[in-house]
Amino acid sequence: MKKNENEYSIIVNDVYKRFKLVYDKPFTLKERLIFWKNTKVGYHEVLKGIDLKIKQGETVALIGVNGSGKSTLLKLMTKIIYPTKGTITTNGKLTSLLELGAGFHQDFTGRENIYFNASIFGLTAKEIDARVQEIIDFSELGEFIEAPVRTYSSGMYMRLAFSVAINVDADILLIDEILAVGDQHFQDKCYAKLEELKRSGKTIVIVSHSLPSVKKLCDRAVWLYKGEVREDGNTAEVIEKYLEVCG
Repeated sequence: MKKNENEYSIIVNDVYKRFKLVYDKPFTLKERLIFWKNTKVGYHEVLKGIDLKIKQGETVALIGVNGSGKSTLLKLMTKIIYPTKGTITTNGKLTSLLELGAGFHQDFTGRENIYFNASIFGLTAKEIDARVQEIIDFSELGEFIEAPVRTYSSGMYMRLAFSVAINVDADILLIDEILAVGDQHFQDKCYAKLEELKRSGKTIVIVSHSLPSVKKLCDRAVWLYKGEVREDGNTAEVIEKYLEVCG
């Protein structure tokens, strides 16, 4: 990374992403033998030449209607998927909350999944021991922490996932809409914690349709429209332009 790029946590450079679509796909062996010539392949281009630089310590919202490419961009940042073209560079330890229960083993208890999940983020067993009670307390799961996570509601999943993610000392936190799950009390608690992480200099990128929450938390908003950056700047100003078109 160049010296003048050390100030950036995330650099997205001319990124394209397209997905292969298969139409009339045969499922049985007989169909494959009879209709093998009829299979049609198409491509759906989700992102089209995205350029984006996010500085260390910035709190940035990705906004836009469904299908605009927000979640795809977040998945590219966390390297769950990779660009068709272009590069994404991240500078620092990264943690993500992209899908409820992703990385959880369904038959493990909540406590066991804390150890399992936190170890994936790079913590040692000793480090997890030191903060496991803090994670449990934040999640407010009480006695359910000893129950298998397959018995959890979506709100309980979110509580556990968020509690682990904010306690792994990451430099970059990526969040995709899961804070919309759960009761108002815990949502408020999560946003208060994000404010605390923001003040401590963490980089936060969040996808959300809750524009009031975005306006309160984020200093900057990036509006994605049909796979391209339509506006990038002050959160209130970008939201105002977004609502003029999509409100």
